[in-house]
Amino acid sequence: MNVQLVSTQPPKMPNPTKIESEVRSYCRNFTTTFVSALGSHMVASNGRKYIDFLAGCSALNYGHNDPDLVDCLKEYIGFNGVTLGLDLHTQAKEGFIETFAHKILRPRSLSYRLQFAGPTGTNAVEAAMKLVRKVTGRSQIVAFTGGFHGVSLGSLAATGNSHHRAGAHVPLTNVMRAHFDGFFGVHIDTADLLDRSLSDPSSGFDKPAAFLLETVQGEGGLNAASKDWVRSIAEVARKHGALLIVDDIQAGCGRTGSFFSFEEFGIEPDIITLSKSLSGIGLPMSLVLMKPEYDQWLPGEHNGTFRGNCMAFVTAAETIRKFWSNGNLTADVKRRGQLVYQTLWSLARLTPEYRVKGRGMFLGLDVGTGERASAISKRCFENGLIIETSGSYGEVVKVLAPLTTPDEVLSQGLAILSDAVEAETRRLS
Repeated sequence: MNVQLVSTQPPKMPNPTKIESEVRSYCRNFTTTFVSALGSHMVASNGRKYIDFLAGCSALNYGHNDPDLVDCLKEYIGFNGVTLGLDLHTQAKEGFIETFAHKILRPRSLSYRLQFAGPTGTNAVEAAMKLVRKVTGRSQIVAFTGGFHGVSLGSLAATGNSHHRAGAHVPLTNVMRAHFDGFFGVHIDTADLLDRSLSDPSSGFDKPAAFLLETVQGEGGLNAASKDWVRSIAEVARKHGALLIVDDIQAGCGRTGSFFSFEEFGIEPDIITLSKSLSGIGLPMSLVLMKPEYDQWLPGEHNGTFRGNCMAFVTAAETIRKFWSNGNLTADVKRRGQLVYQTLWSLARLTPEYRVKGRGMFLGLDVGTGERASAISKRCFENGLIIETSGSYGEVVKVLAPLTTPDEVLSQGLAILSDAVEAETRRLS
C-alpha cells in the first residue's frame, strides 16, 4: 500500500517579485518594502525612515496621509457615504463641484464645464483628445517633443518618449510632432516655425484639431516653457482654428506655485486636464475642464466606471478648502522652491555639464547622463532619500518633494542630495 505523507507546514509564500509582472519599475530602484507614510516621510518594514522627494510622482503634493484629509475620509466612510456613484448625483460630487467652482474657478475668473473621466491622467487626456476632434471635425493633434501624456493608445500617440511608444506595437497615428520651447536652443523660435509650417499650403501639415502641451515637462526632463513661448503657441493655435489643451496633470495642483501652471502666462486654455494631486491624498481621480461652448458630448459618449469615485471627491474638496482658500500655499511653494533652486544652483557650479531646470517646486538637476543621474539616485536612497530621474536619457535628477514639506525636512533631503551629487562628481572627475 502506498502511503502519501501530507506536510503539516503551510506552503511557503513565493517571492512577490516572482509573481508581479516585469513591467514594474519604481520598485526596482527602491527595493525596500514600505509599510507606512506620513507627511514627507515613508517608513520601511525594517523601521527605517526615508525622506520622500518622489511624492507619488507629484500625486502627493500635500504629503502622505494629511491628518485633516484622513479624518474627513474616515468620517465619510463612517456614515456609509456612497463610495462609487458612476455619474449619479451624489452629495460628495456636488460638494466637490461647488468647492472647485467657488475656490478655484471664480477667483481666477474662469468659466469651465467639469467632466469626470476615468481614474487616471491618461483617461482625462483621452477624453480631451476625443472631444477636440469631435468639436473641430479635424483628426490631427499637435503634440510636442519631450511631452508625456499617458500610455493608453490615444495619449501614447501624443507622448514623445520612444521607450513607452515602443510598447504599443501598433501605429500611433493622428498626432503631429512639433518642437518644444528651446529644443534648438534659445535663438530658434519653435512657435514661429510651427506657425510657418501650418501657414504654408505645401508644408504637408494638416490643420490640427488642437495643440496639446505641458508648460513644464515633468517626464521630459523639467523643460519649462517661457511665458512668451506659451503665449505665442496660444496665438498660433487660435490663428489656425485649433483648440489649446494644457495638460496640467503633473504640473498643476500647485506644483509650480499657482493652482494651474499657466496662470502667470495670461492665457486661458480651451481645455485643461487634471489628475495626480487632485484628490489630495492619492485617491484616483481625473478631471477635464472645457469651455462651455466645447461641451458637445452626447450623453454617455465618453464614460468610465470609476469616474464617480466619491471618496476622492470628498478629499479633493477638503484639500481645496484647506490649501486653496488663501495664498499661503502659493507663497510657501515660491519660498521653498527658492530653497531648492539655490541648492541645485550651487551643485550646478560643480561642473559646466550640470544645469538647473524647471520652476516652482518642480525642479531638477541635469547631470549630463542617465548613468550619472541613476548613480546619484541610488546614493540618495542608500542615505535615506527617495528621488527619481527623468529626461530623454534619464539625465535629470528630479526633486518632487511634497509642497508642504517642512523647511527642516526639506533641508535634510537637499543635504543628502548634495552629498550624493558631490560624491558622484568626484568619482567621475
